[in-house]
Amino acid sequence: MQKLYLLVPLAPLVGALIAGLFGRFIGPLWSHRTTISLVFVSLLASIVIFLDVLEGNNYNGSVYTWLVTGDTRFEIGFLIDQLSATMMVVVSLVSLMVHIYTIGYMHGDPGYQRFFSYISLFTFSMMMLVMSNNFLQLFFGWEAVGLVSYLLIGFWYTRPTAIYANMKAFLVNRVGDFGFLLGIAMVLMHFGTLDYVSVFAQAPGIVDEKVELIPGMPWLVITLICILLFIGAMGKSAQFPLHVWLPDSMEGPTPISALIHAATMVTAGIFMVARMSPLFELSDTALSVILIIGGITTLFMALVAVVQNDIKRVVAYSTLSQLGYMTVALGASAYSAAIFHLMTHAFFKAVLFLGAGSVIIAMHHEQNMQKMGGLKNYMPITYWTMFIAALASAGVPGFSGFFSKDAIIEAVHFANIPGVGFAYFCVLTTVFVTALYTFRLVFMTFHGQPRMDAHTKEHLHESPWVVTMPLVILAIPTIAAGWFIGPIVFGDYFNNVIHVLPQHDAIEKLGAEFTGIGGMMVHALSTAPFWLSIAGIFTAWYLYSARTDIPGKIKSRFGFLYNLLDRKYYIDEFYSWLFAGGTRALGTALWKHGDIKVIDGFFVNGTARVVALTAALVRRYQTGYIYHYAFTMIVGIFVILTLWLY
Repeated sequence: MQKLYLLVPLAPLVGALIAGLFGRFIGPLWSHRTTISLVFVSLLASIVIFLDVLEGNNYNGSVYTWLVTGDTRFEIGFLIDQLSATMMVVVSLVSLMVHIYTIGYMHGDPGYQRFFSYISLFTFSMMMLVMSNNFLQLFFGWEAVGLVSYLLIGFWYTRPTAIYANMKAFLVNRVGDFGFLLGIAMVLMHFGTLDYVSVFAQAPGIVDEKVELIPGMPWLVITLICILLFIGAMGKSAQFPLHVWLPDSMEGPTPISALIHAATMVTAGIFMVARMSPLFELSDTALSVILIIGGITTLFMALVAVVQNDIKRVVAYSTLSQLGYMTVALGASAYSAAIFHLMTHAFFKAVLFLGAGSVIIAMHHEQNMQKMGGLKNYMPITYWTMFIAALASAGVPGFSGFFSKDAIIEAVHFANIPGVGFAYFCVLTTVFVTALYTFRLVFMTFHGQPRMDAHTKEHLHESPWVVTMPLVILAIPTIAAGWFIGPIVFGDYFNNVIHVLPQHDAIEKLGAEFTGIGGMMVHALSTAPFWLSIAGIFTAWYLYSARTDIPGKIKSRFGFLYNLLDRKYYIDEFYSWLFAGGTRALGTALWKHGDIKVIDGFFVNGTARVVALTAALVRRYQTGYIYHYAFTMIVGIFVILTLWLY
């Protein structure tokens, strides 16, 4: 079985190397055949491992030792349990569907082989992250997915907007990763090891240990470690205020949006916090920070999605909001609900992204929804799969998103972590907003009168099977994945994997009222989230199908609010002024005052002036007259005697 563990990450790595190094020789056909076949092998191995884990066969061991310094060993190893096995299946399945979809979407692109190499390399990196049993390998996978995402977002490197977007993503993630690295350093300093099991076992022993970052201001060590680790999650999972990179990353090809920004990289932070539950449970302060950050991200990013007209950006801001839901669940100690929503979200969000790509193909790469409309009759498969995903995203009972989202909302209601009231208001309000922006996308894109030009309308047709087949396959778990909420969220599925203190166990309180998926759907009919979802869908229909003149009137009447949302709360402008502008101002000041005045003016030119002045002074005594030399000698002897006697 250990050889099978190695096969999961190494198969896509081999595919990446073959397509990347030999793509020119084997051609586009064998590049995608090779990478797809090897990702399929990774999926099959992940499924076998998952079934083995369900039988109770977990694994935690080292593959090899990379470095030994003193008593510390830096190792590469695997931890295979319910959490990692679940992530392996989700990542490999979505990755396989994206690989197949890419055949149709990237057909004819000059970087075709390179693209397949990148997405296979990304799959390898993500697998190394989720399978790690120590912080060293976790950090390797963490940085590797960040590097490959940089390459993928800027894949079309001739576009200035793509280069700007990938640089922005890289820099913002470096901010989060700096905090993450400091957290890992503190783990090594206080625990003397980077192995998960050893760190978790020692963690209760340092609960009362403090450290002074600033004299007179002591911090609990465990709180500082957790907050630093969560800063890393804020960058990778795009939480406020480090969320700004994800919407701009839509400049990359659409398959990347589905792979990176729906199911894999952006969920790495959620996975990490859930894996570190034995640490986070020991700090109420850290949990409160997570709750507040998640709540802000959930509501405020959902509001921005309402005014977006770019079909991919609507789904991007939806991703931000749904990641906020997962983060809120983590802060409420509902880790199982967070991972369950991660899983269901991976499927329905992948459908929305891939469906958006299918629309973009049909529209000749037009992404503005104001120039679409009436596509339902031309693209029935794309429409119905996206409609199913929209129902799941809106939380309609029976679909996967309903079960995971409802579990989070109810868990937050039962939680007792400080800040839970604010978080509950955010997640509850966002139910309406989510349904509104999701079905706004559906109605603007697929319903009403066609608004595209005549040439585009004449050539409208359904996408090829390599595009629609992944949509159909992913639509199945979009419907059915939520039906497993009983054993995964309320059962013993995550026993001995996720640790929750008794005083934080909101899931246990919620599970006591769980009566099965049928009972959960019936009960939902009398709860606020259901009616908020229905109200959001109805509002979207009324504004964007029945009375399409009203949104324009609302926009003109509430221009300030619209501009605030359209400019994303001016956060990008603020960051540009503070960080980019501040860096330029600092560079200019160092150049003008440091370089020109101090280095060139004082040290370089100043030295030359001192030498010239000294030479001019000494030259006055080089006259050729003996009495001048005698006078100079007398003065010199006087100075020497004075210094010697003193």
